[in-house]
Amino acid sequence: MGLLEVENLDAQYGRIKALDGVSLSVDEGEIVTLVGANGAGKTTTLRAISGLLKAARGSVRFAGREISRLSPDRIVRLGVGHSPEGRRVFARMSVRDNLELGAYTRRSRSEIAADMEEVFVTFPRLRERAEQRAGTLSGGEQQMLAMGRALMSRPKLLMLDEPSLGLSPLLVETIFGVIRQINARGTTILLIEQNARQALSIADRGYVLEVGRVVFADKAAVLLASEAVRTAYLGG
Repeated sequence: MGLLEVENLDAQYGRIKALDGVSLSVDEGEIVTLVGANGAGKTTTLRAISGLLKAARGSVRFAGREISRLSPDRIVRLGVGHSPEGRRVFARMSVRDNLELGAYTRRSRSEIAADMEEVFVTFPRLRERAEQRAGTLSGGEQQMLAMGRALMSRPKLLMLDEPSLGLSPLLVETIFGVIRQINARGTTILLIEQNARQALSIADRGYVLEVGRVVFADKAAVLLASEAVRTAYLGG
């Protein structure tokens, strides 16, 4: 059994069906990526897993426990971290306070301090900007902060939604390097990324979504080599 098991998941926005029977799994220690065009249902899948959107039907199991009817804060407490699309940092609060908020489910001040130090080691720029308002950071720095904030909950599974969106090529390389580091330290990753080729290059496995359905699922190397996937989703 995988760390995360999603089965036959349906989700809607009003009358619009966003997910239609999505099934996927993520095993402990893996990097798994969701690939697909805008509007395919990738962000909706993460929102349904983290409890931000209630599924209309289906099952989400994390570490063997059904979580599809739990509140988002309960899901965070169980070990699911979510760095959302658009970063969503608290603009008027300092970098340090944003990181503190990531640990709101935890009580040990010494452990929180140790984890903040680890975030600062992972993202040295955040240490330099610790007392600065988050809204004054560059796009790349805000992305680092969003990821760092999610890490402060000590997730077993870290879900990343478009971490390289709008960043320079150099910063994209930095972010992907950090994703590898986080995974190497033992955190399982579920990744949505506009740069599908780069996402598949670091992933163990991938799922291709199209109009709310999984249309391909395989090892990342197989998807990268697939002519059908390359033509439709990787720019030929």
